[in-house]
Amino acid sequence: FDGSTVTDIDGNIYNTVLIGTQIWMKENLKATKFNDGTTIPLVKNASEWSDLSTPAYCWYYSSQELFGNTYGALYNWYAINTRKLCPTGWHVPGNDEWGALIKYLGGDSVAGGKLKETGTIHWASPNSGATNETGFTALGSGFRYYDGLYTNMYVSSNWWSATQSCPTTAFLRYILYDNDDIITIRPEMTFGAAVRCIKD
Repeated sequence: FDGSTVTDIDGNIYNTVLIGTQIWMKENLKATKFNDGTTIPLVKNASEWSDLSTPAYCWYYSSQELFGNTYGALYNWYAINTRKLCPTGWHVPGNDEWGALIKYLGGDSVAGGKLKETGTIHWASPNSGATNETGFTALGSGFRYYDGLYTNMYVSSNWWSATQSCPTTAFLRYILYDNDDIITIRPEMTFGAAVRCIKD
């Protein structure tokens, strides 16, 4: 595997990496359109974000320039559920695909460190356990909470899965700056998190 690239509908180019049998993007998605060309609504207003039950995205602190270009966009799960978010031939990984990645890396208690970029340029200190031996290059990209407020830049990486867990929640994986765990939670679908696409 040559570590090739994939281009989204906006023309953003992503490096890719082979981990086990899976091919992942090395960066968080920053597409502003679905792969059929439809525009994803950009929702800046906090109360509007918290009330949504339809697809939306945002940039951390509404700044593509400061954060989006490096850390990618934040999407609610309604955008994930369209199945049209990733470039053609790619998809948002299901809960089982995240599980396979974590198992391949030795389990929940060590996988986070193997996914994190080393150093403290994009992570708060101490960025414990970070080796990035996978080349996945996770950055501390933060999230947008249910109330529409932004938090955890440099502190956590949070990625949606495509798998719903109950009528109002879906599975999400996150890693933190101060340990090398990867943790599974089931936040409300109004949560704003990053997306890593995986090859079909």
